[in-house]
Amino acid sequence: MNFIKKNWFLLALAAVCAITIVETGARLAQAGNWCKSKHGADAVIFLIFLATGLILKTEKIREGVEDIKGIAITLTIIFVIAPGAAYAIALLPLDPGIKIGLFLVAIMPSTLTSGVVMTGASGGNMANSLLITIIGNGLSIITIPLTLTILLGIGGESQSVPIQKGTMMVQIALLVMVPLLIGLVLRPKRLNLDRWFQRMIPVFNQCMILVIVWMALSGAREAVLGGGARTFQILILSFLFHAILLAVAFISARLFRIGPGKRESIIFMGGQKTLPLSVLLQTTLFPQYGLSLVFCVIHHFVHLMMDGYLVGRFRTSAHYKTQRR
Repeated sequence: MNFIKKNWFLLALAAVCAITIVETGARLAQAGNWCKSKHGADAVIFLIFLATGLILKTEKIREGVEDIKGIAITLTIIFVIAPGAAYAIALLPLDPGIKIGLFLVAIMPSTLTSGVVMTGASGGNMANSLLITIIGNGLSIITIPLTLTILLGIGGESQSVPIQKGTMMVQIALLVMVPLLIGLVLRPKRLNLDRWFQRMIPVFNQCMILVIVWMALSGAREAVLGGGARTFQILILSFLFHAILLAVAFISARLFRIGPGKRESIIFMGGQKTLPLSVLLQTTLFPQYGLSLVFCVIHHFVHLMMDGYLVGRFRTSAHYKTQRR
């Protein structure tokens, strides 16, 4: 029972993925696709950041903005280390579709939701991870076409990458900043209610991540099932790619003496990649390479599984240190 309590998110994530994929009638996937078509994912993201605003503290916001070193390290991992690692892995004899999927994942900015949620659930500074999300997604408008050109060698075709700059920034504002500000305004003043929120909202946010995973996997179910024997290879490569990013994040935190409370943003925001934009580019630019879509989807769930395990480890470690004091 203690094991389940400590690792409930990891176990729930595995269950959601497995059930959505293997369910014979696909009714769960159909329901997920329906919710997604009704802007269910947008609603969930809005709720996550509204809830996050309810527990953000002023001192945490100030610390997050002042952590310039952590922000610089994380952005370096996102935009330099990740494409470099993908290029190194692509030197292996891989199917072209798998290489394209790997490249699409590598050039993505960090996620809008799961990285922030996991940073907070691990005891890290959520304000810092939010700032990294906003900066990273803003920079990706410039970096994605450039990095795609380098990795794929498409030369003058970089102009065909369909990134709508205005739409992306409006999306970040409406789904992240607006609900966050509403949450900050509505933050409870009563101490007992604030403590209850501090305890329950991280759990609520993790449950919302499970809902997003369900909707995303529902839409990609057929692509994953159609991957055949290559699916196992993609699983291994996704694990390897994310493990490299995690290793760089841990080593960087140690080298620059960034301890608990600040290192979580580097670890979770540096390695996690957003899924919707990678799927958009795949379906627009490379629809003939079905394996590239499978890679985008499988990597998303692999890195959530790996980071979900780390959340449990960090929480256990934090609890242990508290008990020792």
